[in-house]
Amino acid sequence: MDEILMQIFQVGFFTALIRIATPLIFATIGELFAERAGVLNLGIEGIMLLSAMTGFSAAYFSDNLWIGILAAILTGVAAGILMGALTVTLGLSQHVSGIGMTLFCSGLAFFFYRLIFGQPSTPPNIVAFQPVAVPMLSDIPIIGQPLFNQTALVYIAYALVPMAAFILFKTPWGLSLRTVGESPHAADSAGVNVAWTRYQALMLSGALMGVAGAFLSMVQFNAFTFGVISGRGWVCVALVVFGLWSPWRSAAGALLFATIDALQLRLQASSAIDIPYQLFLMLPFVLTIIAMAAVSRNARAPAALLKPFRKEER
Repeated sequence: MDEILMQIFQVGFFTALIRIATPLIFATIGELFAERAGVLNLGIEGIMLLSAMTGFSAAYFSDNLWIGILAAILTGVAAGILMGALTVTLGLSQHVSGIGMTLFCSGLAFFFYRLIFGQPSTPPNIVAFQPVAVPMLSDIPIIGQPLFNQTALVYIAYALVPMAAFILFKTPWGLSLRTVGESPHAADSAGVNVAWTRYQALMLSGALMGVAGAFLSMVQFNAFTFGVISGRGWVCVALVVFGLWSPWRSAAGALLFATIDALQLRLQASSAIDIPYQLFLMLPFVLTIIAMAAVSRNARAPAALLKPFRKEER
């Protein structure tokens, strides 16, 4: 127990926690927008992987990190449009379409990476985003460095959660989005274009997933590898349920997962605890499943989630 407490109460631990939580927050909020509109986007894992590859490649050849972020966003938007064509226009099963999207996008990522870079003995890398210290705030004891000496994308993630909550609950578009996810026929009767609203949600969802993927390859690892996502997309789907489709609660779930993940990484490196590293790798996922099972027993998903909208059917 003393070893665990020693690992937790360190500035480096909190810095790692924020860094691990950031891509989870982007992707979780993206998934939340899609589900609030009534579409379960199970393509999240593949979209993040493909965006990580396109973002990294664009940054590598342009030598501009923000061009890489833009490429990742456009990749996510394109994937969102494709997901919309399958689930909104054609009305296909959201489960099957999502799994198909993950396989399709993952295959594209592997194919284009091999096509562009071949099979080099040393994987190509880029100069990743560098931390930007916020004057005065970064000098606050204990919390200053972890919170206010981070990269630009981390600061954007800070703003994303309250912005998402404001958009969903305080704007006419957010009301339309939530109505489409709860009762698309009522929304249609009120003059809301259900299909277009769902497309918008999926494009926004894909864009945020794209940023999440780009963060992993351009900030956290400064290189693209085939295991760069490592199941984080599926974790984000669980975090939306854990958060009861609320931006604030979902972000809190992302921080909880990141805390456990950061802790297990530090415990792996500790010589004081002699436990197989595979058990540490399992720990964040096992505890996430337990927490989700405990919280989601009383969860109420958007009523129209997984249900295709057909105007002639009621």
